Amino acid sequence: MRVKINNIYRYLICIKPTKQITVPPFPLSRNSSLSLSKTFRQAKEKRMVFVKGPGLYTDIGKKARDLLYKDYQGDQKFTLTTHTANGVAITSSATKKGDLFLADVNTQLKNKNITTDVKVDTHSNVYTTITVDEPAPGVKAIFSFVAPDQKSGKVELQYLHEYAGISTSLGLTAKPIVNFSGVAGNNNATFGTDVSFDTASGNFVKYNAGISYTTTDLVASLMLNDKGETITASYFHTVSPLTNTAVGAELTHSFTTNENTLTIGTQHALDPLTSVKARVNNYGKASALMQHEWRPKSLITISGEVDTRAIEKSAKIGLAVALKP
Repeated sequence: MRVKINNIYRYLICIKPTKQITVPPFPLSRNSSLSLSKTFRQAKEKRMVFVKGPGLYTDIGKKARDLLYKDYQGDQKFTLTTHTANGVAITSSATKKGDLFLADVNTQLKNKNITTDVKVDTHSNVYTTITVDEPAPGVKAIFSFVAPDQKSGKVELQYLHEYAGISTSLGLTAKPIVNFSGVAGNNNATFGTDVSFDTASGNFVKYNAGISYTTTDLVASLMLNDKGETITASYFHTVSPLTNTAVGAELTHSFTTNENTLTIGTQHALDPLTSVKARVNNYGKASALMQHEWRPKSLITISGEVDTRAIEKSAKIGLAVALKP
């Protein structure tokens, strides 16, 4: 019996269930063994439902892009999120870009598997997005439109499978633009394509392709973008999972201008609440940021950028504060 329970315990660790499972000390009683067996079956069922597949086309190279570009900014931004008694989330944000001041208010309401987002900006545009999660197994439906733009309506369907990921969208006009992206593979290797067809002109306005290779600590990808005019190779490597230390690089070559753009960066967690990132490209632009979670879900981010080839110019300093009481 002890050997059997040990095997179950090792299997539970391998499948990484969503909830932590506490294994009682040995020896186990018959009731404890049955309880553990039941937990084992539940964890196995959850594993079958929430299987991680190749994801969507937008996931190709995402880790490297997040490391190199996410949270970097040269503006001042303030965001405040509050929740009402009935569960409505209201997010107000204000951004100062030079002499311009932009603001918007976003309201999010969740009802079962339906999420409704309504955002109003300073130009009186109303952005509405309705997301229906799991109307069928593995399916997500997204409907969006912008008022008063009557041609902005779009419906999108996403389907995630253990070995495939498909996303298709259709503009709600007489002659819409149809977009299709699909990937095939598994948790290690993925290849896919992303195309858009304009039914009004009868031409393809976009066609991209990409491949990705993933291991436990490495993600490498290669993408052909801009109708084959540019090629981008990216690399992400986890150095230390305990301190969230990672390095990444992205190389883009333009066949039209014959120019290369190389960006390398790194990230590191100083402590569980504070992280730092840095990047530099072949044009001499060096950037760094520090992000601190001073209370749960409330972040303050300070970032800066300097041109090493024109050091006499003043550095760009960005500040972002996000409050979630």
